[in-house]
Amino acid sequence: MQNFIVIGLGRFGTAVARELYAVGKDVLAMDVKSENVQSIADYVTHAVTGDGRDPAVLQAIGVQDYDCAVVTVGDDVGSSALITMRLKEAGVPKVICKAQSHVHQRLLEKIGADLVVFPEHEMGIKTAQGLARSNILNFIELSPEFAIVEVDIPSGWARQTLRDLDVRAKYKVNVIAIRRGSVFNVAPGADWVIAEGDKLIVLGRDEDITALCGK
Repeated sequence: MQNFIVIGLGRFGTAVARELYAVGKDVLAMDVKSENVQSIADYVTHAVTGDGRDPAVLQAIGVQDYDCAVVTVGDDVGSSALITMRLKEAGVPKVICKAQSHVHQRLLEKIGADLVVFPEHEMGIKTAQGLARSNILNFIELSPEFAIVEVDIPSGWARQTLRDLDVRAKYKVNVIAIRRGSVFNVAPGADWVIAEGDKLIVLGRDEDITALCGK
């Protein structure tokens, strides 16, 4: 089983950690705020309070044994840069970081980030990889079979809520954000009504995403 560590439990980090765990991945979630850790403890494999900037903390949790780290403290440029550097120094094979600007992106890339994303703005624009189906807009590979993808809404989904669509149960993917024009809603609630032109950011296995896009 692939294992992930998510550092920074804001809305985006929490959504990624929970959905990775929901699809069967081993997930350790970490934040400096104990209340954030407590709120996610029942929805991930492990949850710890700690400072990812501290190499002793990273060593204590065995960060070098994780396949992928997701750093989602994008609002703090200095912290995200230092955490990224510590993770790469520890030997984490893949480090994905959230950034708040292209300057921030370039900094993270220079110190070793494998992938940098802008979830509140244009998910994966700089790291998008084309897939065969035309309605897959952006693609971020988390592993050989697991990805975060931005897609057009399938036919017939407009004017229905996420609760009505029951996406996780029916399609085995998780909606972690919705883009409406230039506005992102990260971790939308079950009562969110899909509109024509919305773009879905979904997390799941490649084959399940491909099946969804064939609808």
